[in-house]
Amino acid sequence: MPERSLADDDRLEDFAHRAITFEGVTKTVHVAGAGPAVIVMTEMPGISPQVARFSRWVRDAGFTVYMPSLFGRDGAVATADEGAEVFRRACVSAEFRALAANESSPVTVWLRALARLAHVECGGPGVGAIGMCFTGNFALTMMLEPAMLAPVLAQPTLPLGDPAGLEIAPDELRAVRDRLDREDLTVLGYRFAGDTFCTAQRFAAYAEALGSRFVARVLPDSAANPDVPPFFARHVRSPHSVVTVHLIDEAGQPTIAARDEILAFFARRLGR
Repeated sequence: MPERSLADDDRLEDFAHRAITFEGVTKTVHVAGAGPAVIVMTEMPGISPQVARFSRWVRDAGFTVYMPSLFGRDGAVATADEGAEVFRRACVSAEFRALAANESSPVTVWLRALARLAHVECGGPGVGAIGMCFTGNFALTMMLEPAMLAPVLAQPTLPLGDPAGLEIAPDELRAVRDRLDREDLTVLGYRFAGDTFCTAQRFAAYAEALGSRFVARVLPDSAANPDVPPFFARHVRSPHSVVTVHLIDEAGQPTIAARDEILAFFARRLGR
């Protein structure tokens, strides 16, 4: 993959930009690659150059990437103030349940429909998905869609203000756990040890709810890249984004090992 500056806006020129509508709601979805589908859901404050870089890694590993625009300016390096405004709007949006534990965000219904479409378009045994930060738990709720086979939760942050809470309705959580057991599936989860947004309490809650079906990976804070964009420098003071902003793109780094494990997980579950 060619070198790109992470300090400049990413034009996403190597993605097809599709307007996709489900139940009257239209969103832009950036699509690239060939092979089984993987849905990459952005972290705050939107599809940054680092999120786009991760999607290209997924594409280059032999998958079709579907990267929906959920908030923010696509491809932008957001200023601290712009990113904070994106975050504020998302917190009050009807699409998200940012503050409430034991509730699923309504946008996950749309995302499950996207998984169905992606499976039809790409074939294969099923679909993978990764959620990050604000969208971190969405890949788990998407397991209510039978096409979903490979969920990854990267530093799931919701619900805000409840470090031990899970952003999924109890009946849906039970249905997901039943499916994981029935089909012998697992969920991968990633966080940094000192992350103040995705805490050890939250991972303990996932482990209690999902048992051995939840495979947790906790990286040392020393593995985090200290060179971060403006929004993170002001508003995200702890190590947080395992495979995007805080990833160190060097061989032997724990964050690169996490990226490679995720790609291998998608390959194993989706038949690549």
